Parts: sequence; C-alpha cells; structure tokens
Amino acid sequence: MEYDVIIIGAGPAGYVAAIRAGQVGLKTALIEKKHIGGMCLNWGCIPSKAVIESGKLYRRILNDAQAFGVAGIEKEKIYFDWKQARDRANQIVKKLTSGVAYLLKKNGVEVINGEARITGQNSVTVENRSLTARNIIIATGSYHEPLKAKLPAEKVVELDRFFNLDELPQNVVVVGESSIAVEMAQFFALIDRKVALLVPGERIMPMADEYLAKWMLSKLKKDKVEVIFNAAQMADDSYFEGNSLLVGEYRLPCDVVINAKLRKGVIPPMDIALEIKEGFIVTNEYFQTSYDNIFAVGDVNGQSMFAHVGSAQGYHTINFIKGVKEVLDPARYPLNMYSDPEVAQIGKTEAQLKEEGIDYKVSEFPLSANGKAMTEGSTEGFVRILSEKKYGQVLGVQIISHNATDMIAEAAAFLTIEATVYDVAQTIHAHPTLSEVFMEAGFAAVDKAIHL
Repeated sequence: MEYDVIIIGAGPAGYVAAIRAGQVGLKTALIEKKHIGGMCLNWGCIPSKAVIESGKLYRRILNDAQAFGVAGIEKEKIYFDWKQARDRANQIVKKLTSGVAYLLKKNGVEVINGEARITGQNSVTVENRSLTARNIIIATGSYHEPLKAKLPAEKVVELDRFFNLDELPQNVVVVGESSIAVEMAQFFALIDRKVALLVPGERIMPMADEYLAKWMLSKLKKDKVEVIFNAAQMADDSYFEGNSLLVGEYRLPCDVVINAKLRKGVIPPMDIALEIKEGFIVTNEYFQTSYDNIFAVGDVNGQSMFAHVGSAQGYHTINFIKGVKEVLDPARYPLNMYSDPEVAQIGKTEAQLKEEGIDYKVSEFPLSANGKAMTEGSTEGFVRILSEKKYGQVLGVQIISHNATDMIAEAAAFLTIEATVYDVAQTIHAHPTLSEVFMEAGFAAVDKAIHL
C-alpha cells in the first residue's frame, strides 16, 4: 500500500500531523503500537493534571473554605479519595481519546495498530504488512530513563503505571528535576503525604529561568517537600532497608519511588541510519532527518518535551510537505508547569540574555497587588517582563500564578508581533482581572506601575 505520508506514533505530534495531512488531502497512515493519544492523553499531560487539580481542590477546601464563608465542613472527616480522583481522570482521558479517534476517521486517516519498522527511505513494515510512502514522520515520543539503582520492582513506579495504583502510599520519594518531577512531588504534598525529591544535579526546572526555579524551590520547602540536590550518584546507589530508602547519608521513609527522571527519545526500529545525538533524532529547522523525506517531530527530536510544541511541529511539517516553508522559533515555545501555583515562561531567560550580551530591563508586578487575585484568594506570584532597554521590545515573560499556563498565551501574542513594553502598557485590560498584571508590568517598564 502506498501513501503520501506515514506517521509513526499517535501522540500529540503524530495525531495532529495526521489530522492536518487529512485536511490537506494527503493519503495518510498513522501507526500506533499502544494507544491513540500517546503518553500525553493516556498517562501524561491530561490524567496527571486532572489528579493535580483534585489535589489542589482538596488542599483549598481544607485551607480556605472557612475564610470564603463556606461553613459546616468538619475537617477531620475530609480525606483525599484517590480512586475517585483517578476515575475522574480516566473518564476525561476516554472522552479525549475518543474525540481524537473520531477526528482521524473524519479526515480519512488510516490508523494501523502495531509496531512500525522503517526498512528504507520510503518503506515501513508493521504487523507483516509492507507500506511505502513519499514521506515518513517519526513521532514516537520519549520515555523516562530507567533508575540505575537495583531496587525491588514493586517499589518503583514508572509514570505510565501510576494510574494503575489502587492506593497511594504514605511515604514517597520522587527522582528527577524536570517540571514533571516537581509537579508529582507537590501533588503528594498537597494530599498530606510525606515526600522527598531527589534532584540529580544542582537545580530543579533546568529549562526555566533561574529566578523561577529559586522561587519554586522556596515553595517546595514551604510545602514540606524535602529536596536533596546532587543526588544522581546517591540515587543510583540507594537501597531499601525496611521501610526506609537509604540515599547516601539520608534515611528517607519510603513506600515507593516515583521515576520522573529526564526523558530520552523512543527511537523506532529501523534498517537505515539516522543521526542520533544524546538519545534523540537530529533534525534541521524543518524537522528533516538525515533523509530529506523522513521527519522527526515532538519529544523524539529532543527540542522540547511539551505536547503543544510537538503538535506545532507536526502541523508545520505537513505544511512543509505541501510546500509552505516556515521555521518555528524555539524562543516562542511556552514552558508550562502545573504546580501550585502554576509556572509559565516564554522567550529568553536572563541567563540567555546575559550570554548574548543584550542590555535588558526587568519589570515585575506582584499578584498581591491585584484586585481579582485578592478576591480569588490566590495572591501568590507575579508577572515578570524582560525587555530590551533601548527600544523596549519584549524578549521574555515569566509568570507565577494559579492560572499562569493560560495567561502565558497573551505573552506569546506579544512576542509573536514583536511588541514593546509600551504596547503592553497601552493594552487596555478589563477590570478586575488577573491579566491586568501585564499592563501594570508594562507600566513598570515604561515608568511606574499604577497600583504599586
């Protein structure tokens, strides 16, 4: 069977590419060996954020119900129902994956279940079927590196098995430094578990501005998460002694270890040689690999670990195949973290601006001075704008807020049109809204904030 494009992997990068290919009239096959929606929809972005929201609501009821005038709650009777939270997450997953399957069918995409093997520049085999295509897109995603320590299998929980747990342990050790590791550690803290975070290197959130990472570290400590840095070797040599995990000089109460280490690309089996570097497929600015008709999009190319970036890459790759040559700017990829409060970032970090020798200015406005934040009882956080000093162009935006992952879209628009802080200050925002902090940060960069 011959196709215009064969896509391997049905996560956010692959299924978006497939739907787009169907929309523009390409004969398309989408190969997936597990589940439509990939990691993100089935055991990553969607279910994890669903249970995190459950944890946030549980914590807010305990802490804030009385202040908001909600009476009659007996705190001693409130507990976190993991099974109900998990079932709710699974219902959302089922609804979304069914929706994706419908869209694939609607756009004429042939979905083939099985493991694909790339046998040539234009050929793929799957389940004893030989397929050919003018173009091949690899969208196989990524997976956490395994723990090196020889721990009992029943004590280690990979994130794709997390939602199979019938009960949540009381004492948890999370290994990792990424946003996922921080989210998981904070989730357990929100629901009254004792949790430690083993960070392989010297900082958490390596992709974020150091200012955000330091703020979140302070927040984790406030939430009573024990954070241990430079723990790579200690974690590799850790072992259980009774109900404790011995990690170097630390004895940590531990029922399970959650593996949230950084991920490497899932490279499909192939009979051709593609350039691989540090566990990811190397691509050019158009996501082409060593072969100009074979593309790699999403986590597997190592440019980003975020679903929205993979989707954008898949969409742009199909447009490229159809003759539309556009280059995605990595500086305009939003970084989102669904912590409490949320963290979001787009554009350059301070470290990048210093490295590039750019003369910049920092303007910041706190949520504690925002009327809407006060009414919602969510005043932790700020908006921070990094702008070029001479002309005031917005070069980066950082947000900590309970809805930062939504607010960052406005910052993305500012960067897309190369707006200045003067544009930000002159953009009228409805009152009272959290988004007013953008305007105030813009005023702070131009002259002085109005409400500070």
